[in-house]
Amino acid sequence: MSGHRRRRNIIAVAAGLFLAATGILNAANAARIDVMSGPGLLAAAIVAAQQGDILMLAPGVHTGPVTISKSLVLDGGNSARIEGDGDGNVITVEAANVELRNLEITGSGLLLETQDSGIFLTPEATNAIVSGNHIYENLIGIYVSGANDALVSANRIIGRSDMRLNERGNGIQIWNAPGAIIEDNEISAGRDGIFVTTSKDNIFRNNVMHDVRFAVHYMYTNDSQVTGNISRGNDIGYAIMYSTRIKMRDNISENDSDRGILFNFANEVDVVGNIVTGGPEKCLFIYNSNKNRITENYLSGCDTGIQFTAGSERNDIHGNAFVANRNQVKYVGTRWLEWSSEGVGNYWSDNSAFDIDRDGIGDGAYRPNDLTDQIIWRYPAAKLLLNSPAIQVLKWAQGAFPALHPGGVIDSHPLMAIPENLAARVGAGS
Repeated sequence: MSGHRRRRNIIAVAAGLFLAATGILNAANAARIDVMSGPGLLAAAIVAAQQGDILMLAPGVHTGPVTISKSLVLDGGNSARIEGDGDGNVITVEAANVELRNLEITGSGLLLETQDSGIFLTPEATNAIVSGNHIYENLIGIYVSGANDALVSANRIIGRSDMRLNERGNGIQIWNAPGAIIEDNEISAGRDGIFVTTSKDNIFRNNVMHDVRFAVHYMYTNDSQVTGNISRGNDIGYAIMYSTRIKMRDNISENDSDRGILFNFANEVDVVGNIVTGGPEKCLFIYNSNKNRITENYLSGCDTGIQFTAGSERNDIHGNAFVANRNQVKYVGTRWLEWSSEGVGNYWSDNSAFDIDRDGIGDGAYRPNDLTDQIIWRYPAAKLLLNSPAIQVLKWAQGAFPALHPGGVIDSHPLMAIPENLAARVGAGS
């Protein structure tokens, strides 16, 4: 090893030891500071505090806005409220390793163009922890703006239901914040529950979202996870748009009105073990989305179980349960799409098939959208003719002469029963 390289390594080691020692000293010198409620007292305490101090806020109202530019902990003990003046953010974090916990936070501004928020994490706010807070009547609840490795956990966030939907902010908004973990939060009354754009490596898990537009809304975000969340009573449960390599597992859409799950230019997404119930217009809508794996999902009680556009290719769709949907599949195209894999198809509640060899697979192929379905989709008035002799003859002819089919979805190995894991989850009400 050359002398120059040896000296450089020695300097690097010495610098590391110095930083480690500094961190130990800061932790050892950290103080617990009681902060009384009242105008201006919290802002003054933040200015006077040292790195690593813990500010224990007394019960009552602490006036904002405040800006945190050093590593601190603010603990409200579940009885302290930080109240903004209706202009800008209530709390702005501009330093690493800040923790905000057990606080009530309210009173942000109402301007979307300035992204007014209850809590605003700037790019400098790496490793922030926001946990156990009650955040209400702000435009945006929590904005993670470029702050890496943030943890937002176990907060209750209530937006501005007194405003029109398009004027509201999101419960939690994320921009370019790799490593963000959003878990165990309850979010309501905003525009979207969790909205993320231009990010990667995020995890959204075990959140409950209700009375919003979209529960989870992805835009231009890759290599992330959406697991174990519950969307209840929203317009759309999970909207995955212009995003790639998302793992979407074990989520629930319950009583959402428009779509349970929506894909728009979403590619290489794993959609596994999700449950859609309660009658949205479409359980699953797929538009121009390719190379996705859609398996072990329970899609029930919708006007359309799955609507699939012709611009979507190389999707693996098998092992799902389509139960009591008015139309199981809506696909209009001239190509045949095989919806089974390695001898395993899907369960269709309206498939009156035989299973003579009792292997759990129907003895005949299932076609969920025949020529008469496509005629009715194109010309809704044709529903009046559904029971006419002409339609009955056409259905018989398609069964007797499969070449009459113009293309569509075919499941060559339909399941005779709902997969056991799905049946257990739905039966348990999970």
